[in-house]
Amino acid sequence: MAPKLGAEIHWVKGLDAVADAFSGTVYSDVFEVAGDGAVFILHKGVGTTGTSTITIEACSNTAAASTTALPFFYRACTTGDTWGDWTAATTSGFTTTAGSSQLYEIRVPSEHVGAAGYAYIRLKAVESANDPVLGGILCGVYGLRHAEQPSSLID
Repeated sequence: MAPKLGAEIHWVKGLDAVADAFSGTVYSDVFEVAGDGAVFILHKGVGTTGTSTITIEACSNTAAASTTALPFFYRACTTGDTWGDWTAATTSGFTTTAGSSQLYEIRVPSEHVGAAGYAYIRLKAVESANDPVLGGILCGVYGLRHAEQPSSLID
């Protein structure tokens, strides 16, 4: 069963939303995969022809001193609120679709990260069609090893 958004995923900011977000080569923040896996939400707002090749890298530490590309799963929402099927991506990744108002959900099981001998992860976007795209990235960990502390003990 897929984790519930917000309730079972610890979200962190991966890349602030900005104009020309995926210009050149861009990386999300590096974070530890301390649960069952990692999830990324890549949001393309406005940008008609810009595309990027998306890969996922396991990292040796938060400074990404050493990295290796990982296989992963993704799905896209490029029209309204209709999501495509889950697709298995190789270490070569996939290329986003030209157009505005798109979401991409990317999932990486923790065993993919562990098999690489690392505990940290990041998303890498390499611009393949040079045209500004307004966008950003959210990152999360699901199936946390330790429950998060409640904000209040009085409910």
